[in-house]
Amino acid sequence: MLEVFTIKLCVCSYARARYARIGVLPPSFARYSYVGLIAAVCIGTLTKKGRGAENIDMTRLEKILSGIKKAEKNGGRPPKSTLFRRIALPCACAAIFVSCATLSFEKPAASRSLTGEGVFSATELASFLRSHNPAIRKEDALYIAQCYISEAHDEGINSDVAFAQMCLETGFLKFGGAVTEDMHNYCGLGATGSGAAPDRFPTILLGVRAHIQHLNAYGDTDELVNPVVDKRAKFVSPRGKAPTVFELAGTWASDKKYGEKLDALLSRMERK
Repeated sequence: MLEVFTIKLCVCSYARARYARIGVLPPSFARYSYVGLIAAVCIGTLTKKGRGAENIDMTRLEKILSGIKKAEKNGGRPPKSTLFRRIALPCACAAIFVSCATLSFEKPAASRSLTGEGVFSATELASFLRSHNPAIRKEDALYIAQCYISEAHDEGINSDVAFAQMCLETGFLKFGGAVTEDMHNYCGLGATGSGAAPDRFPTILLGVRAHIQHLNAYGDTDELVNPVVDKRAKFVSPRGKAPTVFELAGTWASDKKYGEKLDALLSRMERK
């Protein structure tokens, strides 16, 4: 391999030395790139698959050196085909750039249906949450968002709606009411205001699962996929009575503007 390296070095040096006679410094820099390209080809083609000096193709080396001499005779100017590529390629790239720059990249609209398809990624949901509550660690926000997307997918529920509802019910995980952070209760289950203790769940995942299952009772009639952790879903009657966020007003919550608030949160997600 030492012999291979030596020959590569010699070829590179030869190309540079030859080209020095043609003109290395500006304004002849374009010609320098042409002979420099030949030197690069030398390095890549001297050996076959890089197995050693015994594989050097001397015939190819002679052709390459002949090409260098030919370039020198032509005043260091590349052939017309090369000139065409140098002009056509930048022009094509410029045209593509201008076309892309004039396109309108609109963010996807979030569905207001409880059984619609969520359009926001976990990263986007986590970013939205942290924009309203910077105290939450990025890793924690991302994990909660991933839980919502995963659980919502399992039960056929809109992850965007569920996440927006969590933000509304918990004040972007700031809590502050009867429900506390350690309860992992993300939609106020059992927080009726009658003095009864809100529901409590041992982990974030199970808390998210309970929320999704409760939304499933309001927006869908299908059976649950995951084990039941929301013991209050059975009291929702009739099942599927709130197909969109707007029907949750007066059903899920007594607030007549509850659906409008969720709609406004989803609109803020779309604009972020």
